[in-house]
Amino acid sequence: MPEQPQPFDDGRAIDHTGAGGASDLATAEGETLEKTPGGPEGTGPDRTPRSLWSDAWHDLRRNPVFIVSGLIIVFLVVIAIWPQLIADGNPLDCDLAKAQEGSQPGHPFGFNGQGCDVYTRTVYGARASVQVGLFATLGVTLLGSVLGGLAGFYGGGWDGVLSRITDVFFAIPVVLGGLVLLSVVSDNSVWPVIGFMVLLGWPQLSRIARGSVITAKQNDYVQAARALGASNSRMLLRHIAPNALAPVIVVATIALGTYIALEATLSFLGVGLKPPTVSWGIDISSAAAYVRNAPHMLLWPSGALAITVLAFIMLGDAVRDALDPKLR
Repeated sequence: MPEQPQPFDDGRAIDHTGAGGASDLATAEGETLEKTPGGPEGTGPDRTPRSLWSDAWHDLRRNPVFIVSGLIIVFLVVIAIWPQLIADGNPLDCDLAKAQEGSQPGHPFGFNGQGCDVYTRTVYGARASVQVGLFATLGVTLLGSVLGGLAGFYGGGWDGVLSRITDVFFAIPVVLGGLVLLSVVSDNSVWPVIGFMVLLGWPQLSRIARGSVITAKQNDYVQAARALGASNSRMLLRHIAPNALAPVIVVATIALGTYIALEATLSFLGVGLKPPTVSWGIDISSAAAYVRNAPHMLLWPSGALAITVLAFIMLGDAVRDALDPKLR
């Protein structure tokens, strides 16, 4: 009489292979994995693999450093656009009779040396600092990525010329360059400061983009696209650029906080933003002379500056950890 199939826990019958119970069970499990979409925990061939960006976003959503820094940055951007949401005063309204006075009802941060409300000026100072940081980072990223990407992709004489140009810019001290270039500018807007940062900041992003593109164009999928007759523009835009952006984004995120600190430094030295523009750097510069008698004048704008720079650096570190495959 032939042997009857043995029941299995999912309602199917498993035929004996004749090699023993362990072999029969292994065979059944293999058949189950082949017929179950995704296999164990959805890792089988039927599951669509996550891309680098979706995998990075999956990690970032679970990173408390990213969440905290992101909330701080969102708050700063909101008050930079709509400062009147939390400050209903005018940062340029001053009363000399209240100069250097401390905290009072309705004026929690006290008054500065000209009798202006420190709280209102601290809130409105976020606009200039965030504006400089965002536009400087955008300009540096676009210019550096385009020039560095083209140099890394085409190589040859273009790469050599660009490398020598970046060497020249790297030899210029940033603060000294700002003192020389911005001292002759009479415009009180943020655009001369942004232009200066773009002028001296693009070589760093250019080097990063160049190295990332050189690494990406050596991958097998790029060589396969070249063998299939893909044009240079298609390879650069469709295959290389999306896979070379990660290091550029990480460096640009960290650099944004650096540019905000640089704007405050130049304004403190008197060559950055100038009154009547409201800026943390200007307030820190004016408060330096009163630090012993009225330390609150220096505490609040410098604290806001430190928190802002730290938030962008923390965000850049979190993005770097999520996009770096070596840290997985």
